[in-house]
Amino acid sequence: MARVPRLVLASQSPARLTTLKSAGVTPEVVVSGVDEDKVLADATQRFGELDPADAVLVLAQAKAEEVASRLEESPDPADVIVVGCDSMLEFDGAVVGKPADAAAARDRWRAMRGGKGVLHSGHWVVDLREDDAGGTGGTLGSTSSTTVWFADIDDDEIDAYVATGEPLHVAGAFTIDGLGGPYVERIEGDHHGVVGISLPLLRELLAELGIQWRTLRTP
Repeated sequence: MARVPRLVLASQSPARLTTLKSAGVTPEVVVSGVDEDKVLADATQRFGELDPADAVLVLAQAKAEEVASRLEESPDPADVIVVGCDSMLEFDGAVVGKPADAAAARDRWRAMRGGKGVLHSGHWVVDLREDDAGGTGGTLGSTSSTTVWFADIDDDEIDAYVATGEPLHVAGAFTIDGLGGPYVERIEGDHHGVVGISLPLLRELLAELGIQWRTLRTP
């Protein structure tokens, strides 16, 4: 019987960690040291202009592989699967990341209210397991894209939400699983992808490496 792998999440996102824990999986967290601007600049130079779905995948791959390279040099790298993620909101033809400050968050929401965008979350998985642990040496990924409709809220509601500080720490300046939830009217696609890690997509990627989701659940 193959040993149960150690799942390592290459992300500092509390929402991603909470989502995995809620699904019964408790990963180790190792935050990557990737320079996102440089990664995207290098990718653009090599491949040309990236669309948002590709950009988040490039960043997820960079994060997963950077953490994987560090773990390979550690005293005990065996049985490890590394998962990297990145998210961006595509709205009105532009890519929207985390707002720079409260003023930017307010402007963002005034533009988004009553409209819709697409939240892209890139996922990349690196298999560091040894052969006798079922390792494949695989490295693969995919992007989850979910359409989000925003409520048509007034300026006072926007100001109050921005004042909580939450919009400053998340892609697109909103959450669906936190204080921003009341301002998301509906979605088309995977709810978990909007949070930042699509559980169905991650399950499919792990299955390609021969790992069944149920084996990762914490007893």
